[in-house]
This record gives sequence, C-alpha cells and structure tokens, in this order.
Amino acid sequence: MDVVCQKCLAKFKIPDEKIPKGQSFSLTCPQCENKVFVDSRHHTRSSSSNSDMEKGILDEVDGGTYDASDKPFDFVEEGVETALLCEPDAAVRAKIITALYNMGYHTTAPLLPKDALKQMRFHVFDMVVLNERFGTRDPDMNNVLKYLDRLNMSIRRNIFVTLVTTRFRTMDNMAAFHKSVNLIINFKNINEIEKILRRGKTDYENFYRVYKQSLIKTGRI
Repeated sequence: MDVVCQKCLAKFKIPDEKIPKGQSFSLTCPQCENKVFVDSRHHTRSSSSNSDMEKGILDEVDGGTYDASDKPFDFVEEGVETALLCEPDAAVRAKIITALYNMGYHTTAPLLPKDALKQMRFHVFDMVVLNERFGTRDPDMNNVLKYLDRLNMSIRRNIFVTLVTTRFRTMDNMAAFHKSVNLIINFKNINEIEKILRRGKTDYENFYRVYKQSLIKTGRI
C-alpha cells in the first residue's frame, strides 16, 4: 500500500500483509515523524480502484440513513458560529483549533472524510477549514471539497471555506476562485492562521454585505 505523509509529502510503502484489514490506523512518518492516519477500508491495489473508492464515499454518505450519532453537536447556543476542521496533522490541527476558538467558533474536527461528510449532512457550518490532502493522495480528488462544490448556492455562499495547501500562495484570489473556496492558506504561513482567517473573513463579509442587504430588501431571505 502506498502512503503519503500529509505534512512533508513523503511517500512510502507498507506491505499489504502488514495492513490491518477493514479498519483505520495510524503510523509515524519515517521522514518527519508526523502521525499519518490510514483507512484500509478504502485501500485497493490499483490506483483506478482507489479513485472509484474515493468517489464511493460521497455516494455512500448521500445514500445513508439518519443516525443521530453523526450530528456534530448536541447543542449550540443561538448566535454561536460553528466550524468544521479537516486537518490530519495533530500539531497543525491544534493550532487551527486555537485560532478558531479565539475567533469565537465552536469547532468539530473529524479525522476521516466520511465523518466530515456525515456531519455536513446534519449541520450547515459557518466556517470550513480543509487540508487539500485530507483523506486523499490526490488533492484534486478531495471528497469534502467536492461535496461543498455540489451544495446549492443559497447554502454555499453562507459558508466560508478555507483551503490549506502547499501548492498555492496564501491569499491567492485566482487560485481560490478556481478551487471554489473563499481563502487559500499555504502551510508555510500556518503560524499566522488566525490573522489570515480574520482578514479573509472581513473581506468576505464586506464583499457580500451589499448583496445580502439587497436580498433582505426584496424579501428573498
């Protein structure tokens, strides 16, 4: 099985016979010692099968039945904003959670894409912070990003989506437009994430203020 570290992007192989069958597990990256989470339930021998399996996650979640345990929060006070954090690296995840807490967000941080997708079925988050390699080796096959892209625009425009990446520069508006997100943050700027999120959120609110006021005046919201 081929494994890619989401932090340093090192690639290494695990013999198939040493992989726990049908369960998720973690291991330490031999290069940077980051904890890497692996879900063997989605592992097949061919890359094409991997792509099909990743696509199947969306289908499985869309066709799922109601399960109260999939709800991200039991109770959220009125007026409190919520955030979904999809980041596999524990150290980076802790920094982002702290930043979101300082900004007043009530945050949930699932470790697997399927859990994130299930939570989004039951709750519309105000903020989503997503590592582009969360649950996938191919950042262009990110299931959480695909799910967000499929949302009705009346819902999607009320969610501030931040993509954490190594491929694009922080606050690259053109890259954000092409990836259908509101903000890009490069990993090298992760220590400044609270400042960047605050700036991005302010720009977003200013951009949509007039539009939302127009909707209110016309009685469309």
